[in-house]
Amino acid sequence: MNSRAVGLLLVGFYLGASGLLPGLAWGQSAPAQPSAEFDASAIGKVLTVTGTARIEHSAAVLVQANAPSSDVGQTKVGDLVYRGDVIQTGVDGALGIVFADGSSFSVSKNARMEVNEFVYDPKSNSNSSLLNLSKGTFTFIAGNVAHTGDMKVNTPVGTMGIRGTAPRVEILDDGTVKFSTLIEQKK
Repeated sequence: MNSRAVGLLLVGFYLGASGLLPGLAWGQSAPAQPSAEFDASAIGKVLTVTGTARIEHSAAVLVQANAPSSDVGQTKVGDLVYRGDVIQTGVDGALGIVFADGSSFSVSKNARMEVNEFVYDPKSNSNSSLLNLSKGTFTFIAGNVAHTGDMKVNTPVGTMGIRGTAPRVEILDDGTVKFSTLIEQKK
């Protein structure tokens, strides 16, 4: 190796050791930033909880150390729901959620629901929501998004457009989906 190459190598080691060259540690030391798509505004709230229920926040950074309790992550009344959240209940669980537009969901045991999209502005007619129901039973009353935009509910067999009804969706273990709706009679 020639003396110039050795000299450059030594200078590189010196600069790297002194911290003047950016390294992997510098890139990793920057604070975590939420993605551009992350919306920090809550879109719903838990009203009732029984048994085991969990809400996984897609944009959350989870740090867990020395957790003595077995109910770490257990959803509680008053917990907030955000766009991108995955809501799951256990064999003994049930959950009631109300969204900002007035939609309310009752989630049964052994259920899974993902809030893929939720855009609501009371002054707009371009509101939208997309909920993905993959297992369990859900009863819900559609709120203002259904009347002022586009409310969709995805199931394993298809996507439903909701326009202001009170449906019940049951997704069985074999993938069968049963759908029924409450019919209101005019007074």
